[in-house]
Amino acid sequence: MSTSGEEKLDTAQFDAFLAGLDYPMFVVTAAGNGERSGCLVGFATQASIDPPRMLVCISVANHTYPVALEARLLAVHVLDPEQKDLAELFGSETGDEVDKFEHCRWRSGADGVPLLEDCPRFIVGRVLSRHECGDHVGFLLEPVEVEAAGDTEGIMLDDVQDIDPGHPA
Repeated sequence: MSTSGEEKLDTAQFDAFLAGLDYPMFVVTAAGNGERSGCLVGFATQASIDPPRMLVCISVANHTYPVALEARLLAVHVLDPEQKDLAELFGSETGDEVDKFEHCRWRSGADGVPLLEDCPRFIVGRVLSRHECGDHVGFLLEPVEVEAAGDTEGIMLDDVQDIDPGHPA
């Protein structure tokens, strides 16, 4: 059903548009106010070529959100398709109840941002701005560190459809 620009679409109509599309998934990690956190995100994209920029969106219901608000840097990790265990850890557990970093290999990067040691591709980005995007907030990042080892295509939305989220969107 078509609507004019004035009428609001319902979620089912929007979902019909998105049906069958596949998206890359990332793990975003943050450190702020003496706390660390991380989550699986599907709303992330390159936002500029020159200068390089990336936009990652974090649900306001997610434990990572208030930590990211206090962070100067965020890390965005590409997961290999065989790393569904990491996708499950960061997508189905909530930092309100579990220290996810006790269950994976990681090291502390600049400003304490957690870097997942088993992810050969990641960027660390300086938070330039934040943008309200409905139930998510977009963090515009300026890459300050890049590790691009490996040639994995990354884990995709279709690969993680069976993971129950730790929080509703």
